Amino acid sequence: MLLTGATGFIGSSLLTALVAKHYKLIAPSRTPLDELPENVTMPLLHDISALPDNSDWFVGCDVVIHIAAKAHVYGVSLAEFTRVNTEGTLRLAQLAKDAGVKRFIFLSSIGVNGIFNTTPFNVSDTPAPVEAYAASKFAAEQGLKQIAAGSDMELVIIRPPLVYGAGAPGNVSKLVTLVQKNLPLPLGAIHNKRSLVALDNLIDLIITCIDHPKAANQTFLVSDDQDVSTTELLQMMTRAAGKKPRLLPVPVSWLKLAGKLTGKQAVVDRLCGNLQVDISHTKETLAWKPPVTVEEGVARCFTPARPPSLPKRRE
Repeated sequence: MLLTGATGFIGSSLLTALVAKHYKLIAPSRTPLDELPENVTMPLLHDISALPDNSDWFVGCDVVIHIAAKAHVYGVSLAEFTRVNTEGTLRLAQLAKDAGVKRFIFLSSIGVNGIFNTTPFNVSDTPAPVEAYAASKFAAEQGLKQIAAGSDMELVIIRPPLVYGAGAPGNVSKLVTLVQKNLPLPLGAIHNKRSLVALDNLIDLIITCIDHPKAANQTFLVSDDQDVSTTELLQMMTRAAGKKPRLLPVPVSWLKLAGKLTGKQAVVDRLCGNLQVDISHTKETLAWKPPVTVEEGVARCFTPARPPSLPKRRE
């Protein structure tokens, strides 16, 4: 099995889980780990878009799980997102197909569907990416379907919403820092609904898709199947941090006005808007349900993040 992104937030946890299940792994990385178990090889790879013609990586490889991507960065052009997230993905997939890989699992983004909704996103909805990152992921999805079409390589696409857990980057990291300061916040009257996915739930779904026969050539939306408001999420996070919530019930209309006046409208829109995901297709197709509740997942955000807990290679 080949795993990209194995030292990142999601990939490192997936690597640990796969090692525990005794999978033989090739995990190319820009920052290889010093100590690896016998069943893991981690060759140096600086840029997924410059993947070499190295068929040795795919010898005996039945499954590729592609997580590596350019994300959580600002000021990046669509061209740069495309170079890494689209062109790099398609090169990897073409090499995998040529080498006879049986299944290619691609971690995409719910941003392919959009950034806000009034009814939950469904797997059958017409994609409507808004941001450059999501556009690059959608372009990769389209290219992957063309590569896999008419071949023996099965394609599995997974679109997660915001992924949270210990050591999560981006907006989750900002929220964790915010609640730990426990300052009074004017966010106590937001009644929106947002779908999130705990890291452990996403890992469980990815592992399910490795060999589930009904996962072949499917696109799956994923979430905790338990939507929460921004106010509810902050309350849970604050309590998980061992503090008492200090949220002031400021009307959403006031927040939106403040956002316009301060140039922070996009931030307010994200805090107050809806983004719900319908995962009924995922649950029914795979007979799967998220093993971790939102409350459990939030509590794990405040567990110190650790590097992959891998057994040492025996000399």
